[in-house]
Amino acid sequence: MVRVSVEAVSKRYGHVEALRDVSLDFAAGKLTAILGPSGCGKTTLLRAIAGFVTVDGGAVRFDGDAVTSLPPQQRGTAMVFQSYALWPHMTVFDNVAYGLRLKRVPAEAVRARVRAALELVAIGAVDDVARRKPGALSGGQQQRVALARALVVEPRVLLLDEPLSNLDAKVRQRLRVEVRRLQKRVGITAIYVTHDQEEALAIADRVVLMNAGCVIQSGTPEEVYLDPASEFAADFLGVGNSLEARAEAGELQLAGQRLAYAGPVRGRAVVVLRSSDLALAPGAPAGATLSGMLEESLFLGAYYRHYVRVGDAVLMVDGPVPAAPGPVTISVPPERTRVFPAA
Repeated sequence: MVRVSVEAVSKRYGHVEALRDVSLDFAAGKLTAILGPSGCGKTTLLRAIAGFVTVDGGAVRFDGDAVTSLPPQQRGTAMVFQSYALWPHMTVFDNVAYGLRLKRVPAEAVRARVRAALELVAIGAVDDVARRKPGALSGGQQQRVALARALVVEPRVLLLDEPLSNLDAKVRQRLRVEVRRLQKRVGITAIYVTHDQEEALAIADRVVLMNAGCVIQSGTPEEVYLDPASEFAADFLGVGNSLEARAEAGELQLAGQRLAYAGPVRGRAVVVLRSSDLALAPGAPAGATLSGMLEESLFLGAYYRHYVRVGDAVLMVDGPVPAAPGPVTISVPPERTRVFPAA
């Protein structure tokens, strides 16, 4: 198991700073998810660790040893790509065996290790699947082949670049459980890039949130979700409602209404209220409610999402039952009201 360290790494493409002095430690034997919106630098960081991107400054270390100047094939990493990157003219067996044959592993050992890797990823009838070509497989099976190909070479670090984003929702939910199971079973250090917050929170031991080439926050999934360090973190994780407000001792003034408030921010502020923290509840205590006008409710399967106009803003409020348009009261739990200084 290898500890990966990124020390003040920077990367620029023309006038664009893809990475800005990024420093992180990836714990040995743990799965770390790098999460953020498109263009935030997460894939550039992953490719810098793999050696596919030459950094402009800083260092990448594996267990304290600098690998910054090493080519990808000498770093001992394996990458699983979003597009699977399987060779269509080769059988599944040959795809998985490719890296072993480059290393001149004996044929008998290749057969044994390929079979073990395909069994590890639970691909089904191994003998049958191994003879097929990628085009004869489902998307989920192709991604399992890509995982087997990465694991069969016994890499020091497993890198996954949005590996499930091309799959439909049900397959994605099943496979992310399999990815976590595999990582724990093998005990490998894994770095997993995704833009899907639910995926990151579900599978990772640690979540790193990035934006505009910088690390915004890192911690356990519970820490980054329940205790966001910034307005961006609070708004990006979960379905957030952002409102301009004024914070004073004892209360928040927003949308012409008042909420009880005991936090440290004073003056112009931004309040982030997650849709899952709010409720249509007329019986909430004084100082913990907002009045608004329900405009629309959408059925999302497990719950309803209500759109409530409060002043000039429209808040999203999640609830278990439908509601009729008209005046409503929104319950706002003080402990889930996140207030940040206005930019």
